Amino acid sequence: MTFPTYPPAQAEPPLDPRQSLPTMYDLPSEDPKEPGLPDTFHLDQPQLLEFTFLPPGCDAEQVFTASDLNLYYDATEPRWHKRPDWFAAVGVPRLYQGRDMRLSYVVWQERVNPFVVVELLSPGTEDEDLGRTVQQAGEPPTKWQVYEQILRIPYYFVFSRYTDELRAFHLVGGHYEPAQLINGRLFIPELQLSLGWWQGTYKSMNRLWLRWFTAQGGLILSPGERATVAERQLIEYQQQLIESQQREERLAARLRELGIDPEQLV
Repeated sequence: MTFPTYPPAQAEPPLDPRQSLPTMYDLPSEDPKEPGLPDTFHLDQPQLLEFTFLPPGCDAEQVFTASDLNLYYDATEPRWHKRPDWFAAVGVPRLYQGRDMRLSYVVWQERVNPFVVVELLSPGTEDEDLGRTVQQAGEPPTKWQVYEQILRIPYYFVFSRYTDELRAFHLVGGHYEPAQLINGRLFIPELQLSLGWWQGTYKSMNRLWLRWFTAQGGLILSPGERATVAERQLIEYQQQLIESQQREERLAARLRELGIDPEQLV
């Protein structure tokens, strides 16, 4: 007896996880309560701010900057805190009590409030960053209330990487007033620095970044940029030495052609 034969069943093609599974745009955060965090921009942009925040005339050991660090602001409610994307305090030791790295920034112990705060706007935090949220009964004050009314931070910036919009606020008479940017920057006379836009490459990404400038508008270089400049200067110096040596050799050869011993001219 013969039995009918059938073509072998074809295996199902393997699923491509790039097409079948959620992408980074679907999974922006492991914490559903913070859908906009963390992301690499929130790591790289604060780092660039830290590297370029060098107020002239200030002792580097008396300047503290931090990103994503708990900022405790009310001694009567010691668990209440905010977590700025980046802030700087001037006149406070870089190390806690001059000897240790900080786990948080507690204003009633430091006795120095931050002087400038930068928030990197995310879709989930936009309303609070821009002071549109209202404090609910029994809840801690909003971010805007803390910065403006409790800590009275003189300068507050909000920067969106989605629209490249920078908004600056200056504390005037106890309230934040929008500050006008000039050429995309705001000059802060107390620091003798400007904060504003810079189009360039940092961490292999060419885009519009936020960084600090000198009072004259010059770039304050990051350590990597300073190393690049130093390397370029060394190469140029070496090239100048080679060219100088080559000129001397040509001159010596010409003198010999004229019957003059260059060694006798030394």
